[in-house]
Amino acid sequence: MSQILHVTINGEQKEISIEPDELLLDVLRRVGYKGVKRGCKEGACGTCTIILNGYAVKSCIMLAAQAENGEITTIEGIGTRDNPHPIQQAFVDEGVVQCGFCIPGMILSAKNLLDKNPNPTEEEISFALDGNLCRCTGYSGQIKAVKAAAEAIRGEK
Repeated sequence: MSQILHVTINGEQKEISIEPDELLLDVLRRVGYKGVKRGCKEGACGTCTIILNGYAVKSCIMLAAQAENGEITTIEGIGTRDNPHPIQQAFVDEGVVQCGFCIPGMILSAKNLLDKNPNPTEEEISFALDGNLCRCTGYSGQIKAVKAAAEAIRGEK
């Protein structure tokens, strides 16, 4: 039996028909947010990361109904090709965008951190990115990119 999910996605209020057992990842992809990716289906790889009510969460292990009246940010909501978010630009500038599969989750995890802490330590960045697996570049470049993005956001770069 379907139900209606009331949610704000990237600033737009939505009413989406969902099934009670439907995962948030599947709903987001079904309604067009393809930057949310399916990886491990266990919440371990981070490719399905979104920001929900101010927290980075794994949408592959969350029922869509749990997001009722929530505010969701996906990668599609933080920048464009012509006007990238400073975090997106820093990832490109540091050369850590290889296959791109992990990048939305990495960027949203970094955004979640920088929204709360605009001057994080390397340890805090590592902790924020933990749970996002990258098989192409390793992690030192991503940490460097988040540091650069933090500087740009603070107006220091």
